[in-house]
Amino acid sequence: MYFCRMNKILLEVKGLTYSNSQSGAYALILNKKGDKLHLPIIIGEAEAQSIAIALEGHKIIRPLTHDLFKTFATTFDIDIKEVVINRFKEGLFYSELHCLKEGELTIIDARPSDAIALAVRFKCPIYTYSQVLEEAGINIDSDFDTDTDLDSEHEDFDADIMIESDFSRYSLSELKSLLEESIEREDYNMASILRDEINSRKEML
Repeated sequence: MYFCRMNKILLEVKGLTYSNSQSGAYALILNKKGDKLHLPIIIGEAEAQSIAIALEGHKIIRPLTHDLFKTFATTFDIDIKEVVINRFKEGLFYSELHCLKEGELTIIDARPSDAIALAVRFKCPIYTYSQVLEEAGINIDSDFDTDTDLDSEHEDFDADIMIESDFSRYSLSELKSLLEESIEREDYNMASILRDEINSRKEML
């Protein structure tokens, strides 16, 4: 029978932003709802694109690897019940997939980027432990102000995390149209940037 371990902290995907100083790198921002303590996880472009597409609920003509994994799992009645970011060691995050098939729980090691890409597809919760938050968490204002004074202990976190793009001349509806066009031509890099701009606009409404 499936059961949850105690003392886990529920996280939400707060944002996905492009890094100017690391070519092809993105930062996935997770946090406990209502808390300024965030987990920034540096991930690759392909994983960032995959997560962004799933968060927006877009359907693409050719399934991505994580879409294929979900189809494969559901075809054989395997469900991912939760993702747990269970460890932070030497600057790296580690995570687990908690999978359930016919009442039997199996725990599989996975990279956090892959695990979270699957979590948003299976619509399952993402957890971590207080120790991970204490070791790797950073205080960031809820609006991801680029002037935020980042904790110097976390040298791996990119202080230039927010991309500077001039979308001020576009309305929200125009940005959404541009996002759809980017998805259609499979320009996921631009789609991710546009998605961040749209979410930022929504927060200001």
